Amino acid sequence: MNISAFTLNLTSDQPGAMIAFYRDVVGLPMLADMGEGAFNAGPAVLIIDGHSETHGRAKEPQRALIDLFVDDIDAAEEELRGRGVTFLRSKGREFWGGIISTFEDPDGNYLQLIQYDPAAAMPEPEFEAAATA
Repeated sequence: MNISAFTLNLTSDQPGAMIAFYRDVVGLPMLADMGEGAFNAGPAVLIIDGHSETHGRAKEPQRALIDLFVDDIDAAEEELRGRGVTFLRSKGREFWGGIISTFEDPDGNYLQLIQYDPAAAMPEPEFEAAATA
């Protein structure tokens, strides 16, 4: 199988609010040639749309995480805080060198800012020991 592109389609019963959030708060650039709810998300496309069977907030928001890799998590988090975003997790560290900040969209889906720092990676047992020390 040769995949030529990747698109994530988020459906909502309030697509207008979701489009405004991803455009105005997250700051993703729109892809006008793909329709009102299409956004450039790095090498992928994020599409926001309505769906007759989608109702209310995400029941398991951690099931599908929207990861946005950034070069400077401090600046990205500060920018989003300035736009009213509240973080559920701020700059948490992972054994593999990830620094992760998590927030929600209007439907309760989880988005994560991720800065990868390979110099901070360590074997999981060492990481766990350092985290509890």
